[in-house]
Formats: sequence, C-alpha cells, structure tokens
Amino acid sequence: MNQEHNQPLAALQTAIQMEIDGKKCYLQLSKTGTDEAGCKLFAALAEEEDIHLKKFEQIFRALDSGHIWPDVTLGDSQAATSVGIFTQTPAGHKGSISSELKSIQKAMTMENQTLDYYLEQAGKSTQPLEKQFYQAVAAQERVHHALLLDYFEYLKDPAQWFTMKEHQSLDGG
Repeated sequence: MNQEHNQPLAALQTAIQMEIDGKKCYLQLSKTGTDEAGCKLFAALAEEEDIHLKKFEQIFRALDSGHIWPDVTLGDSQAATSVGIFTQTPAGHKGSISSELKSIQKAMTMENQTLDYYLEQAGKSTQPLEKQFYQAVAAQERVHHALLLDYFEYLKDPAQWFTMKEHQSLDGG
C-alpha cells in the first residue's frame, strides 16, 4: 500500500479510537454523574459518539477494501435536544457538584481535542467527501462542547443560568 492510501486509514483509526474513548467516558459519566439532567445529557452524548464511531468504521472498511471515500452523512445532532432537560434548579445530587464540574471540564477538553483533530483532517483532505465529512463531525463536536458548557454554567450558578436562558429583566418592569 502506498502513503496516499495509508494516511486516511491511519487518520480514521485515530478517529475511531477517539470515538470509542468518548463513548466510554460519557457512558461512565452517565452512570456516576451527580445530577439526573447531566446523566441524561451524558447518555445522549454517548449515543452520538456511537453514531460517529459507526460512520468512521463504515468509511474505514470502504477505504480498506480499495474503494474511494464513500458519501456518508451524519444527520443532525440529536444531543442538542437534551438542552430541555435543564428545567429545574439542581437538587438531589448524589455527590459533589465540584466533582461534576470537573467531569464536565474533562469532557469539554476531550471535545475540543476531537474538534481540533477533525478540523486538522479536513484541512489535509484532498477529496471533497472526506473534507465534508470531517467538517460535519467537527460541527457536531462543537455542538457537544456547547452543550457541556451550558450544563457547566447550569450547575455552577443555576439562578444566573435561568436568568440568562429566560432573558428575564431584573428592572421590575
């Protein structure tokens, strides 16, 4: 095999491992989280990582079989629908909020690393379908990071989060 064939396969192997690690992390957080809303968010993110994993594996199999980069679409991020789960002030935690905040920060770092990797691969791409796919998965990783940041802000200061999300005025008018 030549270098031109090996580079996309090596990049896909890295992407596959990143998605496996992400799914594993989110599944663990969904079981050990301190807030019910967060556990639901982590479970939704684990499902999205699994979708990404399956798409990367599909592409890997096609390229490994000697085919060109297939036209694989991701669809819209479904984890974004999890935003509605933050409807009540956090209560009934099973553990420390500071522990949950640290977990969220770790997850946001992981999302940023995968985002950067996918954008790097899109920049290296010579095939339009490859570039489009990496850009699409990067966009979903961006959504994941935004959801995690939203959850972080929700836990850190629920009153401020509700004020910001509800756009309520404090002027009495």
